[in-house]
Amino acid sequence: MTAETFVSTLEHLMSRTPFKPFTVELHGGSRLEFDHRLVVALWREGKAIFASPGGVPIYFDNESVVQIFDAPASDAPAAHTNR
Repeated sequence: MTAETFVSTLEHLMSRTPFKPFTVELHGGSRLEFDHRLVVALWREGKAIFASPGGVPIYFDNESVVQIFDAPASDAPAAHTNR
């Protein structure tokens, strides 16, 4: 995913009113559920920091994203596998 697509997609999803949860799947199958618009800090260069439950920061970027689901993690399709 390009940095521009990454940033514009996240900005769009985070700015919706009312906010709706969405999920970002990373390479390796990890998923980040965005349940509030303030759980992430986003840079134009395609880099971001996600504040996970418990406050542990998760750094990710456009190159680490496999796909973005417009649904909470519980409703997103099965994880993508790299085989």
